[in-house]
Amino acid sequence: MNPMPNTESAATLQPAPLTLADLKAAIATGIAQYRAAPGLSSAFAGVFVALGLLMYVVLEFATIAPMSLSLAGGFMLVGPALLAGFFSVADKLRAGRRPSVGDVWDGFRQLPRGGWVISFVCGLLFLIWITDAGILYGFMVGREPIGFLRLLHLEEIVVSYAGYSAIMGAVLAFILFAVSAFSLPLIFDGRAQLVSGVVASVRAVFGRFAVMMCWAGVLSLVIIASALFLPLLLVSLPVMAYASRELYLRTFPR
Repeated sequence: MNPMPNTESAATLQPAPLTLADLKAAIATGIAQYRAAPGLSSAFAGVFVALGLLMYVVLEFATIAPMSLSLAGGFMLVGPALLAGFFSVADKLRAGRRPSVGDVWDGFRQLPRGGWVISFVCGLLFLIWITDAGILYGFMVGREPIGFLRLLHLEEIVVSYAGYSAIMGAVLAFILFAVSAFSLPLIFDGRAQLVSGVVASVRAVFGRFAVMMCWAGVLSLVIIASALFLPLLLVSLPVMAYASRELYLRTFPR
């Protein structure tokens, strides 16, 4: 279990300067940590790949395949709720220890209440997003049956739906990114409570806006593309989770 230092106030949680070199180093660390524990990392990610595959089967059966684009984007909303397990594995690797399945469970078990609150908010925003996307789908596509093979033709109606739904989802994703990017790891490490962690996270995102938007863009591109081509998520999800942990440690050094 990680050591739990004293909680710091929002005033003392001052983000360090960040550059694009920090993003590059964080991603390199994510790749290195994945290579150090590929089996465990992919096995944990495989749980969510299996759930995604099940949802895609349901969409194909219901002939509403364009909704898969919304589900892929919605993964960015629930992603923060999955990080505790990866954080625990990353910390064991950083300490030079060999992580196990139990370490994944320990990550969720040691997550303070504030972390669960943020996870609940992630789930709530995902439900709001999917509901809105479903309503938009009903207006723009209606009951016309569309399977995954038909998506390959890039019909105008599907492209329009994807564009408008992306705009809707981007607003929710940005809000959640600003709130959770650093609050969850700060709470996980016991360095902040819910309110002070959220304040510190928002301050870091807006205070290092250009760099953080680059990180958000890379994160979104990699995860959404991987969610559309699910096998890629077995590697990209743990790599980006470990990279997020490294970027947090560079932004708020212990």
